[in-house]
Amino acid sequence: MRVLVIAPHPDDEILGCGGVMARHTAGGDEVHVAVVTRGAPEVYREEQVAQTRAELKEAHGLLGIKSVQYLDFPAPRMDTIPRHTVADAIRRVIDELQPHTLYVPHFGDMHFEHGLTYQACLVAARPAGRIVVHRILAYETLSETEWGPPLAGYAFQPTVFVDIDACLSKKLAAMGCIKSQLFSAPHPRSLANLEALARLRGSTAGLKAAEAFVLVREIREEASAD
Repeated sequence: MRVLVIAPHPDDEILGCGGVMARHTAGGDEVHVAVVTRGAPEVYREEQVAQTRAELKEAHGLLGIKSVQYLDFPAPRMDTIPRHTVADAIRRVIDELQPHTLYVPHFGDMHFEHGLTYQACLVAARPAGRIVVHRILAYETLSETEWGPPLAGYAFQPTVFVDIDACLSKKLAAMGCIKSQLFSAPHPRSLANLEALARLRGSTAGLKAAEAFVLVREIREEASAD
């Protein structure tokens, strides 16, 4: 199976589904990543961008990621880009890779670029005349999802729990590579709290450790009669 993870910013994919990515690759699935943004030059120095991408390459190597594409929309300036342009770019990645499963950021995250990315993904993956993506899952990103607006429509209410107990150490090691984005506890983007969240999500489902997702869409085609 081929899987595509859409990350608004480098490291969102590891925070949100690093354990599931490791589980996919351990099971023989192809995992691809598309990073939507690049730090705008008026906000981020070129060496900062280069450092983050080098860190991400190391982290992806640990997780067994097949490929990564950078769409290079300016962060935090995505509100200056027509939304259809972002959706079209994601659609091109989907058309190229033909993924069965798509992991996307959660709509209600505090960072507005997460919400824009979520909406663009739904446009890009809509089954208009043909089915490419069969399953879409929204992940939670520590330091973004839990700080979203306290409104019902924005709340992260997981419906899918995936056992990552065997892959948790690999997720933590991968996040440990992203030194420029890592902090000490009690900051949410710390290894201690990443593990704490995995244990909490696991306990909700009777597991030792889990990652949680909101099922956005699942299409099951009719089984062959053969």
